[in-house]
Order: sequence, then C-alpha cells, then structure tokens
Amino acid sequence: MKWLVSFEKYLRYERRYSDHTVRSYTNDLEQFSVYLTAQLGMTDEIGLKHFHVRSWIVHLMQDNYTAKTVNRKISTLKSYFKYLKKSGHIKSNPTAKVIAPKIAKRLPVVVREERIEDLLDREIDQNDFESVRNQLVIDLLYTTGIRRSELINLKESDINYSLRHIKVLGKGNKERIIPISHKLIESIKLYLELKESEQLNESKFLITTSKGKKSYPKLIYNIVHAQLSTVSTVKKRSPHILRHSFATHLANQGAELNAIKEIMGHANLSATEIYMHNSIDRLRSVYQNAHPKSKE
Repeated sequence: MKWLVSFEKYLRYERRYSDHTVRSYTNDLEQFSVYLTAQLGMTDEIGLKHFHVRSWIVHLMQDNYTAKTVNRKISTLKSYFKYLKKSGHIKSNPTAKVIAPKIAKRLPVVVREERIEDLLDREIDQNDFESVRNQLVIDLLYTTGIRRSELINLKESDINYSLRHIKVLGKGNKERIIPISHKLIESIKLYLELKESEQLNESKFLITTSKGKKSYPKLIYNIVHAQLSTVSTVKKRSPHILRHSFATHLANQGAELNAIKEIMGHANLSATEIYMHNSIDRLRSVYQNAHPKSKE
C-alpha cells in the first residue's frame, strides 16, 4: 500500500487509536495488498475499482472467513480510501459501492440476576487482600458495565467519592462518567485500606496484582472465570459476560435505551439494541406463563 505509513500516523496521532487497533488496520491492509499483487497483478492503489474490492471479499468468503471478520476488513478499506480521497491522493473511492455481507445477530450470553446476587453477597475474608480484590473486580465489572481494558486502566484518582461516580476512558479515548453505589464505594475503601496495609499502593492504578503491579488481561479473566464457575453453568465465563449481564439486567428493569448506551460507552444505538431482545424475550415468557389468554 503506497500511503500505508501516512495512514498509520493519521490513525495513531489524529484519531488517537490504540496500538492494537492500528495493528489490526495495518494487518487488514497488508493482507489486501498481498491479494492485489498475487491475484490481480496490481502493485498500488492507483486504478483500483470497486469490483477489485468485491473480488477480494469473495476470496475471503471462499477461505471461510466469517461475515463479521469480512465486515471488519471492509470497514478498514473504507476508512483507508476515505482518508486517501480526503488527502487528495485519489479522486474516487473504490469502496463506495461495496456492500458488506449481513451478520446474523446472536443474543449475548448472560448470567441470571439471582446468580449474580449470590456472587456479590457471599462471605469473604475481609482481611485477605486477594479475596477482597477479586470480589471488587466482580463488583466493578457487573455494577458499572465497564470493559476489562477499562477496569485495568482505572486509576484511584478516577473515583469521585462525594459525587459517587467513576471516570472511565473508553474506546477512542472517549471519557464517560458512570454512577456507582454507596455499597461499591465502601468496598473500594476496604480494598484500598488493605492495599495500603500490605504496602501495595505504589501503583496509581486501582486494581493491582498481589505484588502491587498493574493488573493485566489474563489476571482479570482468571478471577472472573473462577468466580462465575461457582454460581453459573454458562459456558462462557469471561469479563465481557458480566458486561452483557449488566446491560441486559438494566433493560429488564426498564432502563431507557439511551441511558444504557451512555453508560456502556457505545458509539451508536445499534450496539445497545441487542440487549432489548433479551428483555422482550423475558416479557414474552412472563406473559405466556401468567396471562390467562396467552394460550388462545
């Protein structure tokens, strides 16, 4: 790709995308470049047409890439060529006529509310740092709906005790404020007291290892997986399941879609609407089991 380096700089410094996201874009574009050279004999983007892009999509589908993965790669191409046109490198965007394949929506897996309550209300050793920390990890993920990466990067200074909220830096470096309960604040204070008594408070990050270092993805996953295994039989027991459960339970309790969207940090409502399907299914079940005319 002729302008790949400048596009990387654009993503990193102007759009402020994470290293992981930039690598993902780069990998997609390099894969497309290899296809253009090997299959079509094209060495750069000059003269590229929409049917060249479509042929790559067909090639990906024949290689058994999922529609979701193909759509992500199409999105990468659209962003790249939109950037090239805006920068004046090309006159027309070859992806303008490209239509992404439809993705079948799968309802998110959630843990039942009563199982979550069992998990949050269990007795723990309040003098043991790891027990208190692990419980706080579950509490934060479920009662705020934050992502694993957001939890890992949450700092002690991001907690506002008087206004009872936390400040979270989400995708695209977008900041959002999430309210927290009085009970969660008490749990955080207990954890920080133990953290100080164990002399583990050198890190500015809230959740740390037992040696006081910043937590990492595998640690958070292991904590959640182990804790959920004691109360639920769902196959997936990742931190994201708690995020799904948080949003679904809010919807079940009648929370407005826009409010859920803001708390979750979604860019648009389409990402939030899927949680309403679980809520509707629940209402349908209640109706069928309770209403005298539901069987007619």
